[in-house]
Amino acid sequence: MRHVAREKAFQTIYQIDLGSNEPEVALRYMLEEDTGLKEEERQFYEQLVRGVVQEQAAIDEIIASHAKNWKIERMMSVDRNILRMAVYEIRFCADIPNKVAINEAIELAKVFGSDDSPKFINGILDKVLKSDDTEQIQSGLENIEIDD
Repeated sequence: MRHVAREKAFQTIYQIDLGSNEPEVALRYMLEEDTGLKEEERQFYEQLVRGVVQEQAAIDEIIASHAKNWKIERMMSVDRNILRMAVYEIRFCADIPNKVAINEAIELAKVFGSDDSPKFINGILDKVLKSDDTEQIQSGLENIEIDD
């Protein structure tokens, strides 16, 4: 049940973003709580939180480049942090299918976000995926030698 671990990770990342707690304090607080997470889920939770915090600058750059007319600091905090977690999964967790990361992000948006959050998040993540494909194609084309 990675869904519960994602939900807890989102809540922790959100708390960190609002400045309520430092990352290690927020992690410790959530883990000391009876979360009901099994060991594997707890490890996944920690990976998500630590990964998003560690890679936040790169993640925010990715989001900003695909969120035309939206500054990341002007997005709703819920949307911004769901996007951060999903982009982390897409770009840094090879073992998680992109479709799963997107579906989970949309589900979190339905629970925690506004009525517009699922559509907004889906739109940005779709652009992130399409740019990923473009980058892979472009790097593959750069390595092709053309005989004249």
